[in-house]
Amino acid sequence: MIDSMLSPVRLALQRQVRRITGDSRKTVDFTRPAGDPGWFGPDAVCWTVHADFISMLTGGIRALLLQALHPLAMAGVWDYSGFRDDLPGRLARTAQFIATTTYGGTAVADAAVARVRTIHAQVRGTAPDGTPYAADAPELLRFVHIAEVGSFLAAYEWLVRPLPDAQADRYFAETARVALALGAQTAPSTRHSADAELDAFRPALRLDARSAEVLRLLRRPAGFGAEAFATRIMVEAGIALLPDWARSMYGLPPTSALRKAALRATLQPGVALMRWALTDGVAALARQRALALPEASAGTARRPR
Repeated sequence: MIDSMLSPVRLALQRQVRRITGDSRKTVDFTRPAGDPGWFGPDAVCWTVHADFISMLTGGIRALLLQALHPLAMAGVWDYSGFRDDLPGRLARTAQFIATTTYGGTAVADAAVARVRTIHAQVRGTAPDGTPYAADAPELLRFVHIAEVGSFLAAYEWLVRPLPDAQADRYFAETARVALALGAQTAPSTRHSADAELDAFRPALRLDARSAEVLRLLRRPAGFGAEAFATRIMVEAGIALLPDWARSMYGLPPTSALRKAALRATLQPGVALMRWALTDGVAALARQRALALPEASAGTARRPR
């Protein structure tokens, strides 16, 4: 009786999430092939970190703002994507790629990376200051990766739970596989090295009209209602989680402890709620696939003796 009463609530929450991030299940079958753990498998730390919708979107906002401070990373996005007219679409495509490489079977993860490499190979141009750029430049890929996975982990630890350094190191070591597959020559494999490498990129970063436009677009009013309110809070949380030096570059003061506490108190109850709502999410489907009897073995087991 209670389940039947709650089902409409669960479905409504699922629809809200998938309006924001897209529905990865429409393009990838996360249930096959049975027994395939994919690139990482259910015991991977990245399976845990990437499973929470609210922390991932919050971290994604932080990552986008860090990446926008790199003029060459921003130039490729500015020149070759329609993010200014479809920022939610860009966030959804990023979410699709993360879901596929984290939870997809081995073949679909390989294919997702191959598609992105093909796109990157065509993204070339000149930044406003005359510097040539290429989206598949190894150092640019390394920066984008560090900003991204560092932000996912920062948001997870802020909203869900802190990880011991050993688990955080495992997270960076695991996700380095994606950066290397995309063409980066190196990627950090520990929390300490990720922090140090991001700091080393700081002299190359700057605020310009394009990066300022990203912040403006993120803060643009997104309508009314519970969904728009939740989205605005996640955007503000992602901005609040920026390192102080990055906030300073955007002309923002350091985030006060009180501000962070208020944002966290607003968002944190939604973490458990979304886990409850997304019982058929890609992480759950992938776990069922990975732990299932491999299809060849299953066929053998069913064959009469």
